[in-house]
Amino acid sequence: MVLNVVRRAEQMLIQNESRVKEYLPITGLADFNKLSAKLIFGADSPAIQENRVATVQCLSGTGSLRVGGEFLARHYHERTIYIPQPTWGNHPKVFTLAGLTARSYRYYDPATRGLDFQGLLEDLSSAPSGAIVLLHACAHNPTGVDPTLEQWEQIRQLMRSKALLPFFDSAYQGFASGSLDKDAQSVRMFVADGGELLMAQSYAKNMGLYGERVGALSIVCGSADIAVKVESQLKLVIRPMYSNPPLHGASIVATILKDSAMFDEWTLELKAMADRIISMREQLFNALKIRETPGDWSHIIKQIGMFTFTGLNSDQVAFMRQEYHIYMTSDGRISMAGLSSRTVPHLADAIHAAVTKLK
Repeated sequence: MVLNVVRRAEQMLIQNESRVKEYLPITGLADFNKLSAKLIFGADSPAIQENRVATVQCLSGTGSLRVGGEFLARHYHERTIYIPQPTWGNHPKVFTLAGLTARSYRYYDPATRGLDFQGLLEDLSSAPSGAIVLLHACAHNPTGVDPTLEQWEQIRQLMRSKALLPFFDSAYQGFASGSLDKDAQSVRMFVADGGELLMAQSYAKNMGLYGERVGALSIVCGSADIAVKVESQLKLVIRPMYSNPPLHGASIVATILKDSAMFDEWTLELKAMADRIISMREQLFNALKIRETPGDWSHIIKQIGMFTFTGLNSDQVAFMRQEYHIYMTSDGRISMAGLSSRTVPHLADAIHAAVTKLK
């Protein structure tokens, strides 16, 4: 489904006869970069006001992570990156190929189907000073489990005390809670303390621009002078990789972000998408409750974003595939976005049967 506001932005671009198909600069569309940084860090961000942010347009979230990884492998003194266990399957591959060594830190606790906060703190405490730490800004993929704001504050204090470098991956801003600002709170806490960080952004989910490959990498630096040098070095990473980024998708994003009426329309469509997913969580939870399915299923409504770790094991997943033709990854992860009011009862029946018949 293409968002109405995206269609409208595309129409405006098509009807503008002064538009050309020239190359963008290596760093991408300037308006897009400025507006992307403002969206994630906030309009009143001290880092933006002090010109301490270097932003480059990249090939969606994956490209932003890869460019950031290669930049760190070349110029940062510590080449180890700690990634949550579990994480998006592409993270270790992207960073390893970029020249970093990927290690993991505890994140998900299968027993509670929530956050293993103690394990997370222990693992980050024992990481070498200066190591890079990958953090999911919100709607952790694949678990849907996020730290609370209080937990984020503890993570921030620990990381800053050990000079660990935060590398945020934000694939779901506005898509998790329905609020762009709420979903950026974790990131803004780290920016507010004046320290450095990297931020990879994607517009695949929150604007539905999957195939346009629109993303940005922002590096928050210690000073405006350093930000200029960082941008120069980022150009040297990008030029031999893909020369410069594509024009169309970034133009759509910039058109929407700089027009207040279109921006408001986007936030309404975004909230409708987020609310639908939240409603699917509630419907599935209630359906399992009505069926008196054994176990505690409250994690379905506590988790956030597109994905839920159901807690089903690989045998139960195989049973549901065989008997009910329901397909999910063998670790029990389901995409809530793929559910509808029509399909929830069938899924609830399948989960109930799997849990009842196979312990």
